[in-house]
Amino acid sequence: MSGKRLLMEGKHPLTLSPEKVVSHPHLKEFHWEGWGVAVYPGVSEIFISRDGGNKKYASVLAPGQHEGLGKTSDEGISSWGWNLNGQHSTYHALFPRAWTIYDGEPDPDLKVSCRQISPFVPHDYRDSSLPSAVFVYTLVNTGKERAKVSLLFTWANSIGGISHFSGDHVNEPFIGEDGVSGVLLHHKTAKGNPPVTFAVAASETQNVNVTILPCFGLTEGSFITARKMWGKMMQDGQFDRENFNIGPSMPSSPGETLCAAVSASAWVEPYGKCTIAFALAWSSPKIKFSKGSSYYRRYTKFYGTSERAAVDLVHDALTNYKHWEEEIEKWQSPILEDIRLPEWYKFTLFNELYFLVAGGTVWIDSSSPSADVKSDQDPPIKVESKNIKVAEAEMNCRHSTGFEHTSTSGCNSSTGVGLKQNGNSTIPRKKRSSKHFSHHLKTEDQLDGNEDVGRFLYLEGVEYIMWCTYDVHFYASFALLELFPKIELNIQRDFAKAVLSEDGRKVKFLAEGNYGIRKVRGAVPHDLGTHDPWNEMNAYNIHDTSKWKDLNSKFVLQVYRDFAATGDMAFGIEVWPAVRTAMEYMEQFDRDDDGLIANDGFPDQTYDAWTVHGVSAYCGCLWLAALQAAAAMAQRLGDKFFAETCKTKFFSAKSEFEKKLWNGSYFNYDSGSSSNSKSIQADQLAGQWYTSSSGLGPIFDEFKTRSSLQKIFDFNVMKIKGGRMGAVNGMHPNGNVDESCMQSREIWTGVTYAVAANMLLAGMEEEAFTTAEGIFIAGWSEEGFGYWFQTPEGWTTDGHYRSLIYMRPLAIWCMQWALSPPKAIIEAPKINMMDRIVISPATFSLSLPETRVRKIANKTACFGNSSLQCTC
Repeated sequence: MSGKRLLMEGKHPLTLSPEKVVSHPHLKEFHWEGWGVAVYPGVSEIFISRDGGNKKYASVLAPGQHEGLGKTSDEGISSWGWNLNGQHSTYHALFPRAWTIYDGEPDPDLKVSCRQISPFVPHDYRDSSLPSAVFVYTLVNTGKERAKVSLLFTWANSIGGISHFSGDHVNEPFIGEDGVSGVLLHHKTAKGNPPVTFAVAASETQNVNVTILPCFGLTEGSFITARKMWGKMMQDGQFDRENFNIGPSMPSSPGETLCAAVSASAWVEPYGKCTIAFALAWSSPKIKFSKGSSYYRRYTKFYGTSERAAVDLVHDALTNYKHWEEEIEKWQSPILEDIRLPEWYKFTLFNELYFLVAGGTVWIDSSSPSADVKSDQDPPIKVESKNIKVAEAEMNCRHSTGFEHTSTSGCNSSTGVGLKQNGNSTIPRKKRSSKHFSHHLKTEDQLDGNEDVGRFLYLEGVEYIMWCTYDVHFYASFALLELFPKIELNIQRDFAKAVLSEDGRKVKFLAEGNYGIRKVRGAVPHDLGTHDPWNEMNAYNIHDTSKWKDLNSKFVLQVYRDFAATGDMAFGIEVWPAVRTAMEYMEQFDRDDDGLIANDGFPDQTYDAWTVHGVSAYCGCLWLAALQAAAAMAQRLGDKFFAETCKTKFFSAKSEFEKKLWNGSYFNYDSGSSSNSKSIQADQLAGQWYTSSSGLGPIFDEFKTRSSLQKIFDFNVMKIKGGRMGAVNGMHPNGNVDESCMQSREIWTGVTYAVAANMLLAGMEEEAFTTAEGIFIAGWSEEGFGYWFQTPEGWTTDGHYRSLIYMRPLAIWCMQWALSPPKAIIEAPKINMMDRIVISPATFSLSLPETRVRKIANKTACFGNSSLQCTC
């Protein structure tokens, strides 16, 4: 593995050996064109002089040597001073903060630290959307002589990909408000993709002098080369002040790399201290997906749609970062100071959150009522199928069910999205408010229930390019619900609308070679799409996911959990038609009328390479949990008949489930007769985990739950490297790993966290932390595989990984949810599944034509130009 990162565990940094210190403060991944090309366009440097200039030190602030070092003819960055050996340099991370410590390097009498702060502030839906980061250097002079220190922030006008050398990029100096000044780097992307403008800046104070070099190049022939720039800093420690007045540069030529530098200089007295702050911001207001749909990013709601908004963004980053730090500290401190929690758990909990910003994240503004705006050059989406109908289904919740609430007709504000037509305007920035939040589902989320927080997408992984993959979001969603619950509710609204929709275009499914339609009404989609999210769902085409047995149950369970946790009755009413439809849809898989769904002899669930026959522990348990959640939600919303129907079906299904799968110590993998039917599946109690996480009563008695979890711990966890790798998905009862397929023998990181959470909920704390620690040891510790900040989907016992930078490891937040559930979950109304009204066999079905509660309320197309059509 290359590209290793370092980490920290709260207030007790884990210091790794110098050869592993390969990251530095200005290396940051960006995802612009395409689907996540990672580039590292920034470098920082330091220049120090003492004793009237007799003692001088200079170095790039990155350990190691550049690959081109020693080439005397080189005019690029290999000509710089790569003098840091890293012996006393460490990098620590506690997302969204990081610290780099240079202790006596390169000057033995100067200690340098760099704090990195990103505006990832839970429950703050404004600042957390801002594309910016701050780097705060603290300089401590331990020597007897005054030192002049110049820090240099350099940046390449690049986003990687084919536009790096395509030319026509322009750099422009600027002087902003409050002493903030720097350089704008205007980048013209390739193939007509939206442009991006970077702003690199520093904050000038009474003791800090800021100068800039707007342009330098990396090859001979450039007006100013990287070598000349370095020589200028070595000689003067700053650039010429008149550089601020030279205006925009000439556009770069094809093949040329255009770079910029910002210098901040200060005198540090003997035994004194000085602070210098740099910031980076980037303005790329428009997102355009490959099939032409375009949207404005969330931050444009506050800063307008001009690329020059980068000036305001970088200014606000430098003036507000102390507020961000304070709020992040308030959020993290209670966990970091909790002596009951293992140290490895604390920093892994926060650092796994990297995926929420690095997972191809798209967060758009949705205040515009238009569904989409396409440019004249964008080709329209061609729809071959003729059986696409447009209608918006809504529920009449009072029809024959005793339902006591009604919903408001019309589209939710989060559904109509597109380009706001505010041109190059800049919206006035709001003054900062010092809001205080503590830990769970904070009051700010509830005070302004009508706040439009936009729409949010994140990828299943950077190798599996599908937005909001739902069977995986089932595990990862605890992080969003805990930290940004309004975003989580909006994702559920998107899927609720999709349940009631249909896209009749034909798709070929690769595994079976057959054809089906892209989106079946009543089926929860696998994902929100790839090339045209929200409008063309189910990018996944290996199997027909309309026949999967876990997606609909997972939808019902997530919706109920979110409804119970937030207490948002309007949300519950809005999505209830989809919940009920999803439950009705599943009845086709109950082929013997026992209330229990069965699998169909192919991998018809999230383990999409692991075949299932008959009733399965995983899908069957999820179905039992969904019946319980649907009954509880129906009861709270007043749909009493449906609640009793679900309770009756649960009673029958539970009996059959236990009869077919319980073997005295755990639930068999499935009820078939294959070689792995009696395997111990780590995820066999996923439904029980969700009901317990949602404040519902247990599905099974305590003995069955604890016995199954103990079996998983003893076999799937402890028989794999002594518990130091996580929980393997499948294990034979003879103690051998289930080798029936790739996935059965893998250890899935997110599933291991979910199993650990299940153990916590069952009172098995020691086993829970031992189970989860295996993921830390293998993935994050020095003795592990070095997956820092790129946690994969899973690995095998010999360390082969699959799918780096993956969504599901966010499930570590379900452990925190189990350890500290919100008050609403603790006090959630319990439903006694055994206390039921006897319903005659004639009305046993969930689908009751004579009492159906759905009807068409209006014909508005809430999906706009979408090929997904609401039907009923």
